[in-house]
Amino acid sequence: MVDFDLRSANARLRASNPLIQCITNTVVQQFSANVLLAIGASPAMLDHEADAGQFAGIASGVLINFGTASNHQLLAADAAIDVANAASKPWVLDPVSVGAVDFRTSRIRRAAADHPTAIRGNASEIAALAGVGLGGRGVDSTDDVDAVLPAAAKLARETGAIVAVSGPTDAIVAHIDGADHVARIAGGHEYMPLVIGTGCSLGAVTAAYLAAARGGLADPDADASAVNASEHTTSGEAASARFEAVVAAHAHFAVAGEDAAEGAKGPGSYSVNFLDALHSVDGDRLAHARVSLDALAADEGARA
Repeated sequence: MVDFDLRSANARLRASNPLIQCITNTVVQQFSANVLLAIGASPAMLDHEADAGQFAGIASGVLINFGTASNHQLLAADAAIDVANAASKPWVLDPVSVGAVDFRTSRIRRAAADHPTAIRGNASEIAALAGVGLGGRGVDSTDDVDAVLPAAAKLARETGAIVAVSGPTDAIVAHIDGADHVARIAGGHEYMPLVIGTGCSLGAVTAAYLAAARGGLADPDADASAVNASEHTTSGEAASARFEAVVAAHAHFAVAGEDAAEGAKGPGSYSVNFLDALHSVDGDRLAHARVSLDALAADEGARA
């Protein structure tokens, strides 16, 4: 039985102050760092190949974002992923613009095969990563969230990851104990796509909530991977905790996105309000997020 306690998820985050290593695109580094600070996490924008792996062993969680992937970032990503997996630490893959060009697509698919804890992208990116779409236009999606749920379920089954599809209503898909589940989170605001970094920083927030969830497990190392090597299925306490963490991260963004609109005159003032709103969201506010949970119909999950 999957259920969410978003109030407790937020309390764990605030209490643990997770250190999140962000190997992310250069356009959003400062904004992402400020977002992490606002929610109660600590950012580390460490992306050089010489020390990225070692630092991943120190960090609570890792974000791998391919937005402006340079040679040194690609090498840093490889090193950080290896260490995160070896230490059973959560890491999030943001497959920016997968499907747009060949090298980027092959490189991101290689990372997806390394069993990320979560994958977060827009509808076009998720479809392309699952091999059922061509990708969007840069960071912009050209696909509908509900239309790509079968692709998200396919990706969740193949990788063992929690798959988050961002859109006007976000959808989080998890394959747990042989069944596909989808949580939908409504909220946000029309200004959010007009502020560079809102999507990429959500990947960092997802890593922070996942790190806090891992710390809340009775024995995080015993059940941390929860990926069956032969079937790529997820099960047990850790799988449900990861699902809840990814939902909590998106709910935090959704309610902050709504709250930030008050008094905003446009994207500029909204971006400032958004950081304040992220900081103000507490467990009580998060508990009132508009979240629904359903089982994904077998035919929906199989269509991809």
